Amino acid sequence: MTLRRVMILGTGPAGLTAAIYAARANLQPLIIEGNEPGGQLTLTTEVENFPGFPEGVMGPELMQSMREQAERFGAEFVTGFVTSVDLSKRPFTVIVDEKDSYQAQSLIISTGASAKRLGIEGELEMTGRGVSTCATCDGFFFRNKPIIVVGGGDSAMEEATFLTKFASEVVIVHRREELRASKVMQERARNNSKIRFELGMLPTAVERDEHKVTGLVVRDVVTGETKSLKTDGIFVAIGHSPNTGFLAEQLEVDPVGYIKTKGVTTATSVEGVFACGDVADPLYRQAITAAGSGCKAALDVEKFLEGQSAQDWSVSLQA
Repeated sequence: MTLRRVMILGTGPAGLTAAIYAARANLQPLIIEGNEPGGQLTLTTEVENFPGFPEGVMGPELMQSMREQAERFGAEFVTGFVTSVDLSKRPFTVIVDEKDSYQAQSLIISTGASAKRLGIEGELEMTGRGVSTCATCDGFFFRNKPIIVVGGGDSAMEEATFLTKFASEVVIVHRREELRASKVMQERARNNSKIRFELGMLPTAVERDEHKVTGLVVRDVVTGETKSLKTDGIFVAIGHSPNTGFLAEQLEVDPVGYIKTKGVTTATSVEGVFACGDVADPLYRQAITAAGSGCKAALDVEKFLEGQSAQDWSVSLQA
């Protein structure tokens, strides 16, 4: 088994940016790209808010370009699913697909966070074609069109309020009669003339034609009656789950499962392990912020491998 200086787990914007920087630093990174190479951006169509693309760029195209850039500098990729890791001692051990074993002196974890889904008919098929999990990413495409936001928490209220900048109307659909959002977020949404509510309604299917979403079928949780809410876009805002199950509680995480990092660095609770992107970011969850944190992680790894501890440079940066 070849001992690697650095391994990167995940190939979204964070992991691929980390790969580019680590490869250019001659660290010869090995990247485990998972069963969905490229992360969530490969499920989107046009990305208009990533700097450097005035006409926009297709999500899969952007991820492929970043991957090729990393390969150009010597990064090596392995396709597979990380099933477990051993962080109890260095070198760290990473098991892929429950059978292949790899070892590395340092790890960058960039496995992202997965948007929770409704699990209804037509949802997956229409993701990127009218079904979205990111208002800031896709809201622009629904100018002067009716939109549905599914969810009852603060995130749903925030996304619905944001989407009123573009939509002709925003309908909030929630399966309970009462919202889970904080009072201030509820009031903000209720006071917006473009927002109306369909409460006590359980989504059951996404209606669509050959090319786009046309509606959402909902069932009244009390009467059992179903109806169709006509719409051009459905934004699912029922939360995210960080992809950290494989860690088996070997790193310090917050109550939801996002990896905690130290100070302004990407260092985690285990020396030599770093985290970047959405797996450590419950707040922004944007491609550009993920890419920036991937850069930080690669620079942090380089310092670590040179023999400087995370605490040393964290303190110096904050001084």
